[in-house]
Amino acid sequence: MSLKELREGAVFVADSHYAPWRTPFIDFLRALESGKIQTTQLILMGDNCDLLFGPVSETVLLNHELIALLNSLSKKMEILYLEGNHDFRLSPIFPHILVIPRHQQPFIMAYGSQKIALLHGDIGVAFGYKLYTVLIRNRPILYGLNIINNLFGGAIIKWLSEDMQRKNHCKKIENFEAIAHRHSGKEWLDKCDMVIEGHYHQNKSFDFETYRYINLGAFACNERVYVVKSLQNQLILDEALFSKEPR
Repeated sequence: MSLKELREGAVFVADSHYAPWRTPFIDFLRALESGKIQTTQLILMGDNCDLLFGPVSETVLLNHELIALLNSLSKKMEILYLEGNHDFRLSPIFPHILVIPRHQQPFIMAYGSQKIALLHGDIGVAFGYKLYTVLIRNRPILYGLNIINNLFGGAIIKWLSEDMQRKNHCKKIENFEAIAHRHSGKEWLDKCDMVIEGHYHQNKSFDFETYRYINLGAFACNERVYVVKSLQNQLILDEALFSKEPR
């Protein structure tokens, strides 16, 4: 089966962590809707919301404006949404968006002769975290969470929201190259020329022996987006800073 094509001019956004108190990502989506920013392919690398769990109704309500904007945009452009660890079970919410759950990542795309691996980033981690990711995405558990949250007047989601509001998304990770190198030896990596992931918010890249690794900066930190361009037939990501107002 042929790979999906990554297009020149595609826009990557990672870790925008939209919440009612953190709204620049909404402004970015409005700029796309108005045509101020133009692309035919938008790639969301996960954690684009602080809390969006498909079966948990209150998280859907919290993000209703973002959901409406993305569904409107999905009729005008191709959107790929790699689920993260803060936003998952999204397919029913976004019927015209290609939603890529964690178990289907890395998602391999083609850019000319290059093969590009995309992933949110929360794979290749310790067993305890792997177990957590399985449990938190479990549909019956999420339905149970929804019922309990509603019974207690939204207390669980309120507590999670307050915890997220205190979180520092922009801290530097020491010795990050070792984390970036954790994919080496994976069978899927033998087919790839480049790995692009989010999750860690570091905005760093490394050239390893057989592939280039790029960790995207978090939109939540300073509104970075990345535009696909070509240099001598090789993919590069041109970093740009979005602002609602002209800089």
